[in-house]
Amino acid sequence: MPSLSDKLKSLGVKVGASHLPPPAPRPADDLLDLTLSGHAYPTSLGETYVVENRYPAGHPHGLGSLEITAPLDNLAVWAGASQLRELPPQAFAFIDTETTGLSGGTGTYAFLIGAGRFEGDEFHLVQFFMRDPAEEPAQLAALEEFLAPCRALVSYNGKAFDVPLLASRYVSHGWRMSFDDFAHVDLLHLARRLWRNRLPSRTLGNIEAQILGTQRTGQDVPGWMIPQMYFEYLQTHDPEPLRSVFYHNAMDVISLAALLNHSAALLAHPLENGAQYGVDLISLAQLFEDLGDLDSATSLYVHGLQHLDAKEERMPREVFLRALDRLALIHKRGSNLEKAIDLWQEAARQQHIQAHIELAKHYEHNARDYPKALFWTEAAIEHLQSGAPAIQAENRMLLAGLHHRQQRLLSKLNRQNT
Repeated sequence: MPSLSDKLKSLGVKVGASHLPPPAPRPADDLLDLTLSGHAYPTSLGETYVVENRYPAGHPHGLGSLEITAPLDNLAVWAGASQLRELPPQAFAFIDTETTGLSGGTGTYAFLIGAGRFEGDEFHLVQFFMRDPAEEPAQLAALEEFLAPCRALVSYNGKAFDVPLLASRYVSHGWRMSFDDFAHVDLLHLARRLWRNRLPSRTLGNIEAQILGTQRTGQDVPGWMIPQMYFEYLQTHDPEPLRSVFYHNAMDVISLAALLNHSAALLAHPLENGAQYGVDLISLAQLFEDLGDLDSATSLYVHGLQHLDAKEERMPREVFLRALDRLALIHKRGSNLEKAIDLWQEAARQQHIQAHIELAKHYEHNARDYPKALFWTEAAIEHLQSGAPAIQAENRMLLAGLHHRQQRLLSKLNRQNT
């Protein structure tokens, strides 16, 4: 079956499309204007087509709004871009593409590029549409012009998909993308860190519903359908089905603005804004721990472990035990062994093998209490051996290590008693 790229080539489209003349005016353009309320946009490289909308910066979107009101300090640390904390809202660009293929690569076009930025007290959303592949140079030039005042990009999977694709399209026309050196906040990576323990799906649509509290209308279209819809437009010049594509793209860009502010607020005040779910507090604790902020991480772990979710066993067991492990390790490294031991004992009561091992190591090497060390070692062996055969197979090396520890402790006890 021919690929979408093959179909485009059958229409005379080649990579870059720079060899093709600008399209002649078509009667269909009038229908496009009526359907999408857009207009032709002139550039030094020809015309492209744009659809523009403006929203008040405080435009509500679910539980929040578009404007950036939260401090960006912790978000900047997470993104590894310290300059973000100094940038005004007007320096941020929110970008999302709709393409002729979902896997990227040579021959894939970004036929629709949605970009938004703050201008004064408004959010200006512009969608750059390629009516014909020959318009691509003009489309890319218009995008650069729109992004010229900005210094940072915000995307959702843009680091892996949108930005590399756009960079390749600029190169195909012989120039380097002007916003290639912008600071880049990819909110997909942050969403995975913050909500992977609670939400099985972190698609932008699901994040909108579950985190931002908003739902798209029936006008939306699944992303996998969009490439074929564009190909059909090239054949028929009927813009009516494109309404759904433009709606989908616009909602993506608007949600990026709302999600940036929501995420920044969550990182700025995690106990205040993340306290609804204990599992979210633990995800935040892990993030702050990885950033080296152990004081914040400790507080978040404690609040997460004491949350009603944990007390009522509504928190996934593996999340709860991992939090106990990591908090205990923070205390251990901080020479607060008493708190670490309490946490290991709590985890051991739930048959957590690693907690048994940590207790055995403590009593053998720190306390030199060999009977207690042997107790925890043999308890771990018993739990492992009582598991299903598949579990035993996965932990064969662990079991061998425990048996080795058991023999060493028995030898120490024998020498101690003689």
